[in-house]
Amino acid sequence: MGQLVVLGFDGITAADEVLNKVRGLKAEHLIDLEDAVVVERDSEGKVHIKQALNLTALGAASGGLSGAFWGTLVGLIFLNPLAGFAIGAATGAGAGALSGSLMDYGVNDEFVGKLAETIPNNSSALFVLVREVTMDKVVDAIQPWHPRVLNTSLSNEQEAKLVEALKAHSA
Repeated sequence: MGQLVVLGFDGITAADEVLNKVRGLKAEHLIDLEDAVVVERDSEGKVHIKQALNLTALGAASGGLSGAFWGTLVGLIFLNPLAGFAIGAATGAGAGALSGSLMDYGVNDEFVGKLAETIPNNSSALFVLVREVTMDKVVDAIQPWHPRVLNTSLSNEQEAKLVEALKAHSA
């Protein structure tokens, strides 16, 4: 299971920019993300939540593949594999999309909603669920955005080290 870190930023687009930077770090194998959520609060106080993983699309794709496979198999039994493929793919995609939209994978939506209400107007937050991280290199990479630690599931000692590392780079 991953460790949750929530970082706060001044500016409404900062969390999105940092997520893009973190995705680049993922390609360099410096961080292994399980999930990420960006929360933005505009000048009027309206909260916008963006999930990094689109579970509906993910469910539809995996359901479509699974349905196509099983539909083709059943179609072979009834000597009509093309019809089985088409019907199976459509049914599987629909069922997969439905199950994907009902799933809560990664960062808990209720927790995101509660914490989102606490960030100030014209700011943003990035929720990252991390499996593994090369902390010093990631901290160096995101430092230009001046992140603040809002919440973590890290131990007190690990959280103190993270806060200290972020402060040391901002000085």
